Amino acid sequence: MSLKQRLTDDMKAAMKSGDKDSLGVIRLINAAIKQREVDERIELDDAGVIAVLEKAVKQRKDSISQYEAANREDLAAIERSEMVVIERYLPEKMGEAEVLAAIDAAIAETGATGPADMGKLMGVLKPKLAGQADMGQVSALVKQRLSK
Repeated sequence: MSLKQRLTDDMKAAMKSGDKDSLGVIRLINAAIKQREVDERIELDDAGVIAVLEKAVKQRKDSISQYEAANREDLAAIERSEMVVIERYLPEKMGEAEVLAAIDAAIAETGATGPADMGKLMGVLKPKLAGQADMGQVSALVKQRLSK
């Protein structure tokens, strides 16, 4: 079952069960997916949907830090609960050892030797690790590996 279909099915289930919190978040996600499809005139596959979900999680994290800085724990709690609902649809995150193994494989594949090859390496890693690892963390690990 595709991720879009799973979101639609879960939205229907949330409507039937009266789960207003999940329903609202799923509707926001579906709207973001539809908006991107209309803007780009494409049909999103699972990878595209995951990109939309990751962007939504990143927005929630940014909002949480802003709300905490403003001492608005009530709003931060709402953002955290929305983030939990969104993360149900993201793939399982990889551990650091798995990410390092993927980086080593990509280095062997591309023949990267130093920091100048970082862009080439990230270009290979991004499609492989999308949705499974925090790309900021991957970037830091790649810099660390290439600077040795």
